[in-house]
Amino acid sequence: MKDNSFIPITPESEISSFEWLMINQFLHQIKKNNTTCVSVYYPYGKGKETISLLRDTNRNNSIELIESSIEKRISQISKNPTSVGKFAKTICIFGWVNNGKVTIEEIGTSKKLPYVYMISKRPFLKPFNDILKTNHKVSLVTLDQKSARIQKFSGEQIIQETSLKIDLMGRHKKGGQSQGRFLRARQTKIHGFYKKVAKKIRELGVDSEVIMLGGNGQAKTEFFDVLDSELAQKCRFVEKLSFSTSKDEIYKKIIHNLYLHRRKHVEEIIGKYERLVKDGLTAKRNEVIFNALKRGAVDTLIVSADYHSEPQFKNILNMLEIAKNTSSKIEFVVSPKLIKRLKMDDSVLAILRYAIK
Repeated sequence: MKDNSFIPITPESEISSFEWLMINQFLHQIKKNNTTCVSVYYPYGKGKETISLLRDTNRNNSIELIESSIEKRISQISKNPTSVGKFAKTICIFGWVNNGKVTIEEIGTSKKLPYVYMISKRPFLKPFNDILKTNHKVSLVTLDQKSARIQKFSGEQIIQETSLKIDLMGRHKKGGQSQGRFLRARQTKIHGFYKKVAKKIRELGVDSEVIMLGGNGQAKTEFFDVLDSELAQKCRFVEKLSFSTSKDEIYKKIIHNLYLHRRKHVEEIIGKYERLVKDGLTAKRNEVIFNALKRGAVDTLIVSADYHSEPQFKNILNMLEIAKNTSSKIEFVVSPKLIKRLKMDDSVLAILRYAIK
């Protein structure tokens, strides 16, 4: 492919809750495919270049059959792409063989995703997960001093939900126990309730990447104090979240907190890379990384989401496919600051499993 001068990825606003919902629903369906899949992502308007790229490769007959169907589909949608956003910036097409016939699924998004051409055992969805924050597990905890609702989301779907309540007298009545004793007993009951909620969160949401904590009043800050360190590290306080908050607003809050979580996660990966440089457990030259991938020595491949503007474009495409099929972790970077940093190293860095010579 001669022209690799694609429009670079620039910082964008968070994806809309509607588009995020539609993409999650689409991905939920194609994730069910467990046969070899061809995944192609390309910037809208670059269909001819993408077809040229597909034709440049030499695959086995079944893959060539899928690629041929994808080529035809690219030609058909070149003037009228489907998109779940206001307009399409990236077209994503997935093809596989089902009962002897080629199945093609596609989606257009208003966000810019990295160029992808991947043959793998399942559809390659990492760019959606990294950049559009899809397919993540999040626990949403809404509570006050006497009731709590715990919802566990996978993408936009609630996969588990439970509620807890206690009877709690609101004020001290005249007669009987003293005001001080009443307040101590009331606080003890509230504290016991919080512990039950924390236990239930651990049962339902210990594998959640983010625990969002909200509710009216001071309950969320009181509750935070009873969490163990593992759960507390995952917690994020969420304002204007109550039992009556609409689903659309909940999705917006989930998306925002996943963006914050992803930013922190990438910063930690880059920090790990920088710490391991002195131990010889990193690589930054493309040819070194390529050889390390072929040896199975790469633990994490860190790739600029704007890599398709580099001269090493085709090499990086190959590196991504090798990484995917050798169980290396792939992390896409979208921060303009980090993209600029990666640009000095041909858009790719690697954390190694072991030192190589």
